[in-house]
Formats: sequence, structure tokens, C-alpha cells
Amino acid sequence: MTETTRRAAAFRDLHARGGFVLPNCWDAASARVFVGAGFPAVATSSAAVAWARGAGDGEGLDREAMAREIAVVACAVQAPVNADMEAGYGPSAADAADTARAAWEAGAVGINFEDADYRNPGALIDIGAQQARIAAIRAATPDLVINARTDVFLLGLGEDEAARLDMAVERGRAWLAAGADVVFLPGATDPDLVRRLAQGIGGPISLMAGPGAPPAARLFEAGACRVSTGPYPMLAVLDQLATLAEGLADDWGAMSRSGHPARLGPVFG
Repeated sequence: MTETTRRAAAFRDLHARGGFVLPNCWDAASARVFVGAGFPAVATSSAAVAWARGAGDGEGLDREAMAREIAVVACAVQAPVNADMEAGYGPSAADAADTARAAWEAGAVGINFEDADYRNPGALIDIGAQQARIAAIRAATPDLVINARTDVFLLGLGEDEAARLDMAVERGRAWLAAGADVVFLPGATDPDLVRRLAQGIGGPISLMAGPGAPPAARLFEAGACRVSTGPYPMLAVLDQLATLAEGLADDWGAMSRSGHPARLGPVFG
């Protein structure tokens, strides 16, 4: 068993046990902070990684550039890494397979894979086409944990919540049937809605929580197996940095108060 397959097995076991928070990082330093705090795995946020490189979300970085960033993170920590590889960097099943292989070769053991249609903003990829893409990922990378995402709630599709629920359940079932391990439902955090989604999909579901979301324990009780943080940690750090920047010239001590060098020193060696 290689080190990557060992980490993949550990990551899959976390999903089987359920109830774990998966923080999203954007570079080696943030990944090490999360692992140093005791999280058993980390994930990248495509938005945060892109912003940190001066690019936009939504495949603002190409496959090769994103894979290089994933590799930096995977080499920096001993924990399993989940790679956010957006919508696969191309419309075909072959594109999706190439993206999955790139993530695996970079050291990631899980992948987020969207159904948003970047060629048609605000729309989703056809169910059959997305199933073919998920099946191609599974065939190309048998040990990779596939967190197959639907943006029904994030895009506010359908005329009401009942319609969105039906759409998400249909897609979630289809993703699992095609070989996904988990159905990712960003934009859904109401515990009653999460409960209905879990019951309707009939398989593992994951969520993204940010400001205003219920505590993780309530989301786990409602049926989620994992909850990630998306770009919100990076945004929180940048907000603190903006505050520091505004007063930096008048208060050098603010750097020491913000940085906690004694606490972070062991994380970076």
C-alpha cells in the first residue's frame, strides 16, 4: 500500500464514521495550522486558492495550476487532503478523468466535483452527462473519495424550496449511482431541509457551513456525514489582515498581537 492509498483509506474511514468537520485551506501554511489544531484531514477551497494566486473562482486557474497548488498542500501535511477541482476543467468525461488523475498524482485522496455548467452560467450540467463524468472519475481513480456536488441550492434553482429539494434528491441519487461516495450540497444548512435531503438521497451527504449556519452538531444530527468551511476561513483571515493593515503604520505591536509567534512556531517548525 502506498502512502497515498493509505491516506485514502483513512479519509474513507472518516466518512464511514461520520460527524467530522473538514476545514478548507488555501496554501501549505493554512493547511498546517488546521492540522496542528487537530483536524484529521484538510481540504482545499478552489475559490481561496485562486484568490491567493490573483485569479478568480470558477476555473480561474487551469487544471495544471490547481494541481500544483494541491501538491504543495499535500506535501506539507501528513493528513489526508481533499482537492476542490471545480467542474473538471472541461466538459467531457475524458476531461473529468484527467482532472481526477491530476488530483491523485498531486497527493489528494478526495475530490470535489461540481455540476455547474461554466459554459452556461447559472445552469447545471445534464444529469446523464454528469453521471458519465463521475463514472469516468471512478474508473480512472478507484481509490479516490468522490464528493459529487450539486449547485441546486447555491444557485437558487427551481421556483421554491420544494422544487429545489426534488432536484437535489434526483441529482444526488444519480451521482451515487454513477459511483460517487458522497453528495455535496452547498447552500443547504437548515436542519429540517438537511434531514429531508439525507432521507431522500439515501446515502452520505456533505455540507458547507459559514456565517449564520447552525452548529456542526445539529447538521450531523440532521444527517450530514461531513461539514466543510469553504472559503470562509480565508475571508476571516483577510478581514483581520485588513484591520491590521489599516493601523499598521501607527501600531507595530499589532503584528505581535495578531501573529501569536510562540503558539504558531511549533506548527511551522
